[in-house]
Amino acid sequence: MELGMFTCGWQRWPLERAFAEAREIGYDYIELWGGRPHAFAPDLKRGGLRQVLALAERYGMPVRVYTPEHNAYPYNYMLGDRAQWEEAMAYLELCLEMGKALGAEYTLISVGHGGYGVPRQALWRRLLESLRRLADKAEALGHAIVLESLTPYESNLCTTAGELAQALEEVGSPRLLGMCDVVPPAAAGEPVENYLDLLGERLAHLHLVDSDGRSDAHLIPGDGALPLPELLRQLEARGYRGRATIE
Repeated sequence: MELGMFTCGWQRWPLERAFAEAREIGYDYIELWGGRPHAFAPDLKRGGLRQVLALAERYGMPVRVYTPEHNAYPYNYMLGDRAQWEEAMAYLELCLEMGKALGAEYTLISVGHGGYGVPRQALWRRLLESLRRLADKAEALGHAIVLESLTPYESNLCTTAGELAQALEEVGSPRLLGMCDVVPPAAAGEPVENYLDLLGERLAHLHLVDSDGRSDAHLIPGDGALPLPELLRQLEARGYRGRATIE
């Protein structure tokens, strides 16, 4: 299994340091955080793309996953009025373009909090409309999206393997796949194996991290309560062939 470095943790350092340390540590690839000052999609389009590609070549460290910053200020496709939704969609469509231009296999998105006082049916309709539009864009680009479930502390929709599988099935695009950060199933009291069972070959990516097993806390592997060595053995035994980013 290829292991990657997520550059989000280096956001207060120059991006080159993340590439250099990824090579030094021995990672196989970069998962590129798409926020300022490093790789915000509009900045990439204005010329930053060349700089990132140059770093990838210089350090022999390809960008396999592009993870744009969203679901908070100012973009959250699950929250706000129609004009705000359109802006969020336009931003994420640009992110898909930049993910493709970076040579990434996937652009990674998740499901933001849909706000309070909204019926679940309305939230689900908004989610499907959003995912269908983005999947259409990905299909046109020849790119792919991986959709990440979050914890119940971060979102009020798509926080389990069952909901993630349902979203993929209802959208029905070969360019929309699923992934698992191992913290959300722990927080929801759900075994990680459920993602393997329900997503099958549509499980395309992992975030490996430790946790206290009760909250959305993300801890250095070994500092928490998750049985990560056992999980890795299970993934190997079950034939998982995707990548995993150490988050």
